[in-house]
Amino acid sequence: MFGLSELALLLLVVAAVLAAKRLPDVVRSAGKSARILKAESRALKNAPAPGEPKIVQGEVVSRDTAAPGSPTAGA
Repeated sequence: MFGLSELALLLLVVAAVLAAKRLPDVVRSAGKSARILKAESRALKNAPAPGEPKIVQGEVVSRDTAAPGSPTAGA
């Protein structure tokens, strides 16, 4: 009759035929998941260590050059 390997191959072929309509969606979803995982792992690698201060770049503005209507303008 059929051995285990023949039954497994037959089951694989039947599953591929029945799932052929959904296969592109499944592959697309797997690709999106892989891209998200890659981006998140890259973000974790570049994140500062816990307890390390976060440095925010800015500039000091004097009262003379402050924008009109700002809280420091004309005070």
